[in-house]
Amino acid sequence: MIQNDAGLHLVGRMRSTEHPQAWQLINDVVSLIFYLYKNNPPRPPPSLLALSPPKTVKSMLMEFLSMTPRNDTDQASGHLQIFSASSAPAALVMLYMSSHRPNKEAADDAIRQFISSCKSVLPKHTYQQCVPIVMEFCRLLNRAAGTDDKLYGLCRSSLGTMLEYIEVREKTGVVGLRDIFPFVSELAAKLSHDLVVSMEPTTSSGPSLDDVTDFSAFLAPARSEIKADAGASGPIEVPLDEDGFSALCYADEIILLHGMFVDLLSKLEKCFVKIEEHVDLVMQQDGQVVLVGCCQYLAILKELNKISQLYYGCEEMFWEVMKRRKSAICYLIVRYAKRSDDHKWILQYKEVTNFEARRHLAMMMLPEVKDEYDDLHEMLIDRSHLLAESFEYIARADAESLRAGLFMEFKNEEATGPGVLREWFFLVCQAIFNPENALFVACPNDRRRFFPNPASKVDPLHLEYFSFSGRVIALALMHKVQVGVVFDRVFFSQLAGHTITLEDIRDADPFLYSSCKQILEMDSEAVDQDALGLTFVHEIEELGTRKVVELCPGGRSMVVNSKNRRQYVDSLIQHRFVIAIAEQVAHFAQGFADIMSCRRLQRSFFQCLDPEDLDWMLHGSEREISVDDWKAHTEYHGFVENDVQISWFWKIVALMTREQKKVLLFFWTSIKYLPVEGFSGLASRLYIYKTSESADRLPSSHTCFYRLCFPAYPNITVMQDRLRIITQEHVGCSFGTW
Repeated sequence: MIQNDAGLHLVGRMRSTEHPQAWQLINDVVSLIFYLYKNNPPRPPPSLLALSPPKTVKSMLMEFLSMTPRNDTDQASGHLQIFSASSAPAALVMLYMSSHRPNKEAADDAIRQFISSCKSVLPKHTYQQCVPIVMEFCRLLNRAAGTDDKLYGLCRSSLGTMLEYIEVREKTGVVGLRDIFPFVSELAAKLSHDLVVSMEPTTSSGPSLDDVTDFSAFLAPARSEIKADAGASGPIEVPLDEDGFSALCYADEIILLHGMFVDLLSKLEKCFVKIEEHVDLVMQQDGQVVLVGCCQYLAILKELNKISQLYYGCEEMFWEVMKRRKSAICYLIVRYAKRSDDHKWILQYKEVTNFEARRHLAMMMLPEVKDEYDDLHEMLIDRSHLLAESFEYIARADAESLRAGLFMEFKNEEATGPGVLREWFFLVCQAIFNPENALFVACPNDRRRFFPNPASKVDPLHLEYFSFSGRVIALALMHKVQVGVVFDRVFFSQLAGHTITLEDIRDADPFLYSSCKQILEMDSEAVDQDALGLTFVHEIEELGTRKVVELCPGGRSMVVNSKNRRQYVDSLIQHRFVIAIAEQVAHFAQGFADIMSCRRLQRSFFQCLDPEDLDWMLHGSEREISVDDWKAHTEYHGFVENDVQISWFWKIVALMTREQKKVLLFFWTSIKYLPVEGFSGLASRLYIYKTSESADRLPSSHTCFYRLCFPAYPNITVMQDRLRIITQEHVGCSFGTW
């Protein structure tokens, strides 16, 4: 539109700057980029050819970054602003969009190196100056190459990472909500599209990890700004009324984010329906359920949970979907939840999980057992001094060495490996929880159920033994060994940090429970007439002598009446089941935490479980062993299923008592209590091997590999006699070979 006879005036001004070398260098970079762009094939300009080695765009950009002042924020800001002021980002993107492949590759390499070095080379306090540069690259690449471009994806991810370290404020920060919200919208749309794609039967793709990570990174400051905008008024009600629209700075963004939440939650619920249909179908066919496209569903749910807290009614909407699709949620947890993820948000509402999901979340808080033999903590223990020697090996060990796992041998025995370790766990736990050792007390009506003994101080080392017990139980759980013990609710609740209530003591002390119930349910008038004859005191037995303890200051003179009887019951429970065993519980918890490497995780472990969950994990199945299930999970080597010896074997097993079956299973596998799932919950199938030995030999086992070995006995009577011998309790235990 310039007229042909128009005059053109060029005015040059000398630039005044504190960074003359940086300006010169970056001007050379831009000049080189234009030179390369105009010369196809590109040739370095003569001025650069004279240098040794010849300079490239990438090397010059690295030189520019290396000149950035590290300790002076103002100087660093002025230095980095030169990069944008010289139009270097636009020049680099221009070169990247070149049709000439070497130019494109050179620009790609230079931009990647520059962006990566901004994060890795420069200190984090300079991110405030780096963010505008990275954002400019994002805008330029978005317009020129589109959001599917890999280089754009790198720049967007880098920007999201840097946002964590800077202040996002509309007026005071280098970037505001309106700068980053387009990225939130872009990523929400991408996730919405990919969720739909993941439901298609012919696809194995779904939302990508990069997109979900970026969505989370941009969403965090956006949520923070919206929450600040809403102020103390609480959750935002959408649709906004006129007053709300005018009072909020980010009304448009608030409405858009709410729409994203509703859309993504709706799409996810449809995905969950597909998962449930697929899982049901595969389970009917007795197959392995594998769904590839849904691996990021949990991560998206986590972000939606955070958004829901901003809006009135959205939290209820979110958790209602979670409850409706509980089976799909549990499948996703077991299949895709990772140790590195934060799962606290799921456990806010444990009712959306089942035992399998809660167990999976809890087990991820424990260390993984290492496969390398050299990393394992080795123990050589004499059976006749089992508890004392186990204490020395475990209690005196550095906790870090225990977290890799254990390698176990019994003195003067050849057997080693996982089977021996399983046997040791079972035996040492039986010793720890043996009431004769005075560490734990069994509940009167359920002798499997234990809580710490208030009188354990009869042993001067009792607190060290409680720390040892905590370590052993954590290690047993880590190695997935069922040890046949159960924690009473009063013990479990304290490990989880919960307050002990009257209902919690029902099993621990049925008599006290009944008495307290009667006190609370008695007629008020009768209580006030001193029918109870009680004051705020508690009688305890300590080292053979009985003494009276006041439940509160002046308790001897405080009469229990209808107004304070609840306080009396609560105080009694606190003294009997909290104060009296506080040290024991604390040392057990510390021992448990040693294996987890973090005391906070110890409490989280128990909080994420129901008491019944830990019962199943520690004790195992309560059901009688199913011979049909046993048979279905057994394979044969040397024998075939139709051999007469195999038919005799299962016929004999079916006629065994409940205890004989347990002893046989222990002899075969060093497992006395099956997982709650039965044989399908074991790490391997079971095996029966045919040996070439004579028929007068007893069966043998290789417990590490779940192998039972015996010869082809000539008749059922001989086989029954041999099996009868090994299923005696004193023989069946520790009879395996290796």
